[in-house]
Amino acid sequence: MEHKGISIRPFIGSKDYEISRNFYQDLGFEEVVLSPNMSYFKSKQLGFYLQDAYVKDWIDNTMVFMEVGDVNRFYKELLVLDLPSKYDGARVVPIRQLDWGSECFLHDPSGVLWHFGEFIKR
Repeated sequence: MEHKGISIRPFIGSKDYEISRNFYQDLGFEEVVLSPNMSYFKSKQLGFYLQDAYVKDWIDNTMVFMEVGDVNRFYKELLVLDLPSKYDGARVVPIRQLDWGSECFLHDPSGVLWHFGEFIKR
Protein backbone atom coordinates (compact mmCIF):
# COMPACT_ATOMS: atom_id res chain seq x y z
CA MET A 1 0.00 0.00 0.00
CA GLU A 2 1.35 3.39 -0.96
CA HIS A 3 0.46 6.17 1.45
CA LYS A 4 -0.05 9.58 -0.07
CA GLY A 5 -0.86 11.27 3.21
CA ILE A 6 -0.84 14.98 3.61
CA SER A 7 -0.84 15.25 7.40
CA ILE A 8 -1.47 13.39 10.62
CA ARG A 9 -3.60 15.23 13.15
CA PRO A 10 -3.93 13.67 16.59
CA PHE A 11 -6.88 14.43 18.83
CA ILE A 12 -6.02 15.46 22.37
CA GLY A 13 -8.29 16.23 25.28
CA SER A 14 -8.31 18.94 27.90
CA LYS A 15 -9.22 19.15 31.55
CA ASP A 16 -10.18 22.83 31.20
CA TYR A 17 -10.78 23.66 27.55
CA GLU A 18 -10.33 27.45 27.85
CA ILE A 19 -7.07 27.13 29.77
CA SER A 20 -5.74 24.62 27.23
CA ARG A 21 -6.74 26.88 24.33
CA ASN A 22 -4.80 29.77 25.89
CA PHE A 23 -1.83 27.50 26.64
CA TYR A 24 -1.49 26.35 23.04
CA GLN A 25 -1.87 29.88 21.70
CA ASP A 26 0.91 31.00 24.08
CA LEU A 27 3.01 28.07 22.81
CA GLY A 28 2.77 29.63 19.35
CA PHE A 29 0.07 27.57 17.65
CA GLU A 30 -2.63 29.32 15.63
CA GLU A 31 -6.16 28.32 16.62
CA VAL A 32 -8.91 27.56 14.13
CA VAL A 33 -12.21 27.19 15.99
CA LEU A 34 -14.21 24.31 14.53
CA SER A 35 -17.07 24.17 17.03
CA PRO A 36 -17.75 25.30 20.61
CA ASN A 37 -15.92 22.22 21.90
CA MET A 38 -13.18 21.60 19.32
CA SER A 39 -10.38 23.60 17.73
CA TYR A 40 -7.59 22.85 15.32
CA PHE A 41 -4.20 24.21 16.39
CA LYS A 42 -1.61 24.59 13.65
CA SER A 43 1.92 25.66 12.96
CA LYS A 44 2.50 25.72 9.21
CA GLN A 45 1.54 22.23 7.96
CA LEU A 46 1.59 20.62 11.44
CA GLY A 47 -1.43 20.50 13.67
CA PHE A 48 -3.68 18.74 16.13
CA TYR A 49 -7.27 18.85 17.33
CA LEU A 50 -7.99 20.00 20.88
CA GLN A 51 -11.26 18.77 22.33
CA ASP A 52 -13.31 19.88 25.29
CA ALA A 53 -13.18 16.31 26.59
CA TYR A 54 -11.46 14.86 29.62
CA VAL A 55 -10.94 11.20 30.39
CA LYS A 56 -8.17 10.98 32.98
CA ASP A 57 -6.70 7.66 31.81
CA TRP A 58 -6.66 8.86 28.20
CA ILE A 59 -5.06 12.23 28.99
CA ASP A 60 -2.53 10.68 31.39
CA ASN A 61 -1.38 8.38 28.57
CA THR A 62 -1.36 10.90 25.72
CA MET A 63 2.03 11.77 24.26
CA VAL A 64 2.77 13.81 21.16
CA PHE A 65 6.18 13.92 19.47
CA MET A 66 7.06 16.98 17.40
CA GLU A 67 10.33 17.01 15.51
CA VAL A 68 12.08 20.39 15.59
CA GLY A 69 15.07 21.59 13.61
CA ASP A 70 17.13 22.73 16.61
CA VAL A 71 16.09 21.36 19.99
CA ASN A 72 18.53 23.60 21.87
CA ARG A 73 17.04 26.76 20.37
CA PHE A 74 13.52 25.41 20.87
CA TYR A 75 14.22 24.65 24.54
CA LYS A 76 15.60 28.15 25.16
CA GLU A 77 12.52 29.71 23.54
CA LEU A 78 10.29 27.40 25.58
CA LEU A 79 11.95 28.58 28.80
CA VAL A 80 11.40 32.23 27.84
CA LEU A 81 7.65 31.57 27.53
CA ASP A 82 7.64 30.57 31.24
CA LEU A 83 4.48 28.53 30.77
CA PRO A 84 4.71 26.79 34.20
CA SER A 85 4.28 30.14 35.97
CA LYS A 86 1.16 30.89 33.90
CA TYR A 87 -0.49 27.46 33.83
CA ASP A 88 -0.99 25.19 36.81
CA GLY A 89 0.26 21.71 35.98
CA ALA A 90 2.50 22.79 33.11
CA ARG A 91 6.08 21.56 33.39
CA VAL A 92 9.18 21.81 31.22
CA VAL A 93 11.78 19.04 31.40
CA PRO A 94 15.34 19.79 30.21
CA ILE A 95 16.93 18.31 27.11
CA ARG A 96 18.05 14.70 27.25
CA GLN A 97 20.69 13.29 24.92
CA LEU A 98 19.69 9.87 23.57
CA ASP A 99 21.19 7.45 21.06
CA TRP A 100 18.83 8.67 18.30
CA GLY A 101 19.08 12.39 19.06
CA SER A 102 17.90 14.74 21.78
CA GLU A 103 14.59 15.94 23.16
CA CYS A 104 12.98 18.10 25.80
CA PHE A 105 9.53 17.67 27.27
CA LEU A 106 6.52 19.81 28.06
CA HIS A 107 3.50 18.76 30.13
CA ASP A 108 0.41 20.78 29.26
CA PRO A 109 -2.06 21.91 31.98
CA SER A 110 -4.15 18.75 31.51
CA GLY A 111 -1.22 16.34 31.64
CA VAL A 112 -0.59 15.71 27.93
CA LEU A 113 3.14 15.04 27.46
CA TRP A 114 4.81 16.71 24.49
CA HIS A 115 8.20 15.52 23.24
CA PHE A 116 10.14 18.06 21.17
CA GLY A 117 13.03 16.28 19.52
CA GLU A 118 15.83 16.55 17.03
CA PHE A 119 17.18 13.44 15.32
CA ILE A 120 20.90 12.92 14.76
CA LYS A 121 21.72 13.79 11.17
CA ARG A 122 23.52 10.86 9.60
